[in-house]
Amino acid sequence: MFEEIIENIKVKFFVGEISGKSKNLLFMTVNKEQAVNIIQYMNENLGFKHLVLLTAVDFIEEGNFQLTYLLNNPEKKIDIGVRVLISRENATMETAHHIWQTISTYQRELKEMFGIDFPDSPRVNEPFILEGWHEIPPYRRDFDTKAFAQKFYHQREGRETIDPLVHMKNNLYPNE
Repeated sequence: MFEEIIENIKVKFFVGEISGKSKNLLFMTVNKEQAVNIIQYMNENLGFKHLVLLTAVDFIEEGNFQLTYLLNNPEKKIDIGVRVLISRENATMETAHHIWQTISTYQRELKEMFGIDFPDSPRVNEPFILEGWHEIPPYRRDFDTKAFAQKFYHQREGRETIDPLVHMKNNLYPNE
């Protein structure tokens, strides 16, 4: 089912890794410079009319974020995830607002929670969820949740802190 769609895309664009997850879900990796053009092509020519979501993963060890645009073709009842790697340093990505106006909500969230900028996306620089936030974006893997909680929240009397590794080992593997 996907072969014709992928071949159609490959005629016009470079496509990297392709992996099928099920009979109606496939992921493909594309380069940053072509990503929005590929998504627009899929929308206008291949029936991928519905943006399911836009999300990010922080691959701190590699110095990248992976953006995933999950697109749905309602006629064929299939989804394709378009994956894009962008640098964590000065993380920016072209907006796809001209394709789906609703994507601006996802882009605002990713700007606030990961620090990924989408220049020219409406209201991308306005506070969204974290009004008054002045720390590093909290979904980045280098955000120290424990240090943040210790700095801003008082410890309740009688509360005990247990190292998760010790707790898991003692409870799941007590004989080791």
